[in-house]
Amino acid sequence: MAKGKIKRYRKPLNINIGMIIFGVIFIYVVVYVIMYFQTSHIVRYEVKEGSLAADTIYRGIVLRDETVVTAQTTGYVNYYALEGERVAKNDLVYVVDESGRLSESLSSMSLGENSLSDRELTEFRSEIVSFLHEFDERQYENTYDFKYSLKNTVMKLSNTNMLQSIQDLNGAAGVNIIHSSYAPMTGIVAYWTDGYEDLAPTAVTQEIIDDKEYEKKRIMSDTLLAEGDPVYKLSTNENWSVVIPIDANRGAELQEEGYVKVRFLKNQYESWGAVELLANGNGETFLQLTFTNSMITFISDRFLDIELIIEDEKGLKIPVSSIVQKEFYLIPEEYVTPGGNNGGDSIKRRCILEDGSISSEIVEIEIYYYDSETKEYYLDSSMVESGDILFREDSEESFTVSRRATLIGVYNMNKGYADFKQINILYQNDEYAIVKPNTKYGLSVYDYIVLNAESVRDDQFINQ
Repeated sequence: MAKGKIKRYRKPLNINIGMIIFGVIFIYVVVYVIMYFQTSHIVRYEVKEGSLAADTIYRGIVLRDETVVTAQTTGYVNYYALEGERVAKNDLVYVVDESGRLSESLSSMSLGENSLSDRELTEFRSEIVSFLHEFDERQYENTYDFKYSLKNTVMKLSNTNMLQSIQDLNGAAGVNIIHSSYAPMTGIVAYWTDGYEDLAPTAVTQEIIDDKEYEKKRIMSDTLLAEGDPVYKLSTNENWSVVIPIDANRGAELQEEGYVKVRFLKNQYESWGAVELLANGNGETFLQLTFTNSMITFISDRFLDIELIIEDEKGLKIPVSSIVQKEFYLIPEEYVTPGGNNGGDSIKRRCILEDGSISSEIVEIEIYYYDSETKEYYLDSSMVESGDILFREDSEESFTVSRRATLIGVYNMNKGYADFKQINILYQNDEYAIVKPNTKYGLSVYDYIVLNAESVRDDQFINQ
């Protein structure tokens, strides 16, 4: 018997309508997913009311009318006037001891346990409490200022004994080995220098304010000074100022106000300062705040941290990414007719008919902005073009469209397409801007705008 070959039976492919529909849906989903990841997505943002709190803490440099007085005689300096004290012309400020015996005489004297009055004890307590309240580990050098201040306070208590010792020593020596020095003019005494006494406001730089190597040279009692060395300085004017670095636009806004309220972080004291915007040779902008009082309070400070007490800008809060610039044609107001056939504005434009004759047509327009100073309307290129000739409604005068200007705005998407709306920015930081609400051609609260202005084109239709 012949052996037959066994062939495998192939089941025929049965294609039905269900498989066809499933295949079409699968291909559609794949194509849609690919297009989704290849297409830039338009995200909307709902406009809401809000505010931005500006950074109002600044570090500035203190400028005063300061006169440095130099020593007339070589010797050991002992101060009579207290730092921060006002002295009149010819008041005793310090004495110079050529021998050094005055310091020994003062050291041998004891103030006694009960030598401090209640007022003097209160003065000590006030200085200590103030130091504890303001102490910052990052500015440890202030500890030396505190030590220096206390030493000056002690010096004040020894003034009477010092004058008596001067008389005794000069009498014993038979000659004047101790010389008195008197103030050449009226002013506030300070016993330190730093080289910025003659610094002009326009010469201030960011480098000066940020200087980490800044050094204040303190001049202490019982210090040996040579003739011509700085011995003290006088601040001769109660008017003084603090110069702070600031953004040019922000500074211009504050200058328009004229005065701004300032809080000094050192003691929480508040005062009004006159504002002046300055610029140096490096292109940096600064704000000079001038005060007419409290100069004595900060006589030992060259740098101060201050806070500008200003109101937060309030309005419509929008992302900076939504802001865009767009160019428009400028049309004089006499060539725009308010209220057309549909209640909108219109223009009368020259046109050429099919037979070649020249005529005019009424065109409905959308106005994007009106400049009340120049009395001009802003129209975009979808309504007019360069070279178009417009006619006045009540005369034969004509105007040729040519001039352009730029507006700042956002794309409104309430109508389903990217509709440009002009905005008036009140304040702006890196992330958000505050714009003026309820302007005639601008935004209103709860409008929807395009979050990223670069993701759309002008008048592009948007699927919401």
